[in-house]
Amino acid sequence: MMHTTLRNSHSNRYGSWPSIACVSLVVASILGCNLETQSKPTAPPSTTNSSSNSNNTAPPKITAPNSSPSPSVGTPLFEDVATQFGVEAIYRNDEEAGEASIVESLGGGVAAFDFDNDGRPDLFFPGGGKISDQSLPGLPGKLFLNRDGQRYVDVTTAAGTIEHPHYSHGACASDFDNDGFTDLLVTGYGGLLLWKNQGDGTFQEIHDSAQLTDNLWSSSAAWGDISGDGLLDLYVAHYVNWSWENHPACFVPDRSKKEVCSPGDFKGLDDTLYINRGDGTFEVASTAYGLKSGGKGLGVVLHDIDQDGSLDIYVANDTEPNFCYLNKDGKLIEQAHRLGVAIDDDGIPNGSMGVDLSDYNRDARPDLWAANYERESFALYRNEGSGFFLHVSRASGITALGGLFVGFGTTFVDVNGDAWEDIVISNGHVIKYPMHASRQQKPLVLLNQRGKFIRQKFEAPNYFAMDHEGRGLALCDFNIDGHPDIVISNLNAPAALLQHAEKQFANFLVLKLIGTRSSRDPIGATATLVTNEQPLVRYRKGGSSYLSSPEDKLFFAWPNEVEPQKLVIRWPSGLEQEIAAEKLTPWMTVVEPTN
Repeated sequence: MMHTTLRNSHSNRYGSWPSIACVSLVVASILGCNLETQSKPTAPPSTTNSSSNSNNTAPPKITAPNSSPSPSVGTPLFEDVATQFGVEAIYRNDEEAGEASIVESLGGGVAAFDFDNDGRPDLFFPGGGKISDQSLPGLPGKLFLNRDGQRYVDVTTAAGTIEHPHYSHGACASDFDNDGFTDLLVTGYGGLLLWKNQGDGTFQEIHDSAQLTDNLWSSSAAWGDISGDGLLDLYVAHYVNWSWENHPACFVPDRSKKEVCSPGDFKGLDDTLYINRGDGTFEVASTAYGLKSGGKGLGVVLHDIDQDGSLDIYVANDTEPNFCYLNKDGKLIEQAHRLGVAIDDDGIPNGSMGVDLSDYNRDARPDLWAANYERESFALYRNEGSGFFLHVSRASGITALGGLFVGFGTTFVDVNGDAWEDIVISNGHVIKYPMHASRQQKPLVLLNQRGKFIRQKFEAPNYFAMDHEGRGLALCDFNIDGHPDIVISNLNAPAALLQHAEKQFANFLVLKLIGTRSSRDPIGATATLVTNEQPLVRYRKGGSSYLSSPEDKLFFAWPNEVEPQKLVIRWPSGLEQEIAAEKLTPWMTVVEPTN
């Protein structure tokens, strides 16, 4: 986020920002049994933990029940069904207090995670906070339980997640203790909250006993096994050193109104790496692993970026060069400049917020993406192999969007079933009185045309045709129909629950992975659908988007001319597993083989 304001009596130009789980399921989870993802009775999921190399026979089509025989590649439509489904959540930043503090600009995210193990994604929204007497008390978040993919029920009080002492921003879900129940981390100004899933529909807040000592201004976070011991560690990104003691007065150019100050007025805060000890506690290991100081982090994604078998970290920084940590011999080596993913193609650090990772051009290499500030191009970094990336926003059509958007939550996802992952972005300004664009902005769907991106246009009253102050965004399939849906948290406005309304995909696979030798949430796993054409690769990532956490499933879709040959899963443990095409079904849970 970068903008131009007047501070005190000086004109400073900072430049362009260049249902609760049933008893049997609970017991099964505690015992570590293989869980099957529940889905529609007409398309029961399969669970497998066996390898198969028998792919000499012609593979059957993996089609959804009653699906159309022709590929679905038309206009992707999304309908906001939040009201119909009972999702009523508003992130409040208390800008009404009139402070124009930079803390108001970040907004909130959303976590889509299945906390009761019924196979359907539940939702958590951080609530934000109040600005009162130079303090920042938190507002309650909201936890919604998914009832049969048909409606959501507010269970915030019943689940015990009502207390939020800090001004909150982000939500990051994962099973940090490998007990089969997904836990929830909440970031914000003043400290972290760690809600441990008790397995009975309730949570216990344990950040203190877990020794998550962080009291800095945290934004996004990501879970992943950095140390390689099968336990999920935690990377927490921090923003700037704003405080009530460091709260400069900034104004619009004619000094008639107070304005939010630029991040250029503040120093960046150091990020923190917590290593999981395996006894319910964490150890601060930022120095031991070699983290850099500063950065102004807003987004973070974890995966094996250099494909050497170790989990790496990419951090989107605001007005500072982005970080890319490669995991080498027990150290995190910051290599963003060498790799070509620190700055844009003009050599300028961007105001980067949202991040994601995908094989957008289907060459079986992970590419990186960052949603940036206005008058900057959103950044697409294509993986060239041999440890180098190329900024290809111009060549791929991204710069055709112009420079009016301020991007936040974002995700790669195939929205039209053509086997190419598209990009969805939630947009909205960060200042009160922008000069170049409106505060409310349209979200974007960028259709991937074999490596080139074209903006999809929508007509009102579609959500994507309307202006919003969008922030966090998470991917999930909340109605369990095989189509990826989207949840967006807006600033001081109702959250959106965007149901995919496209006609049935010709073929799809919704895949959940459960680790055994790897961490139970096998962050860093890669699933490759080998076909008669280019492969379809999906990554089990830690973090991604902005202040948000997607559902832990991988979404594949493809037209009829694409013929699957086998599914290859590379687990974080290093094990490679093959599943023959004839054993694939639309909904699958695959358990990592133990031998």
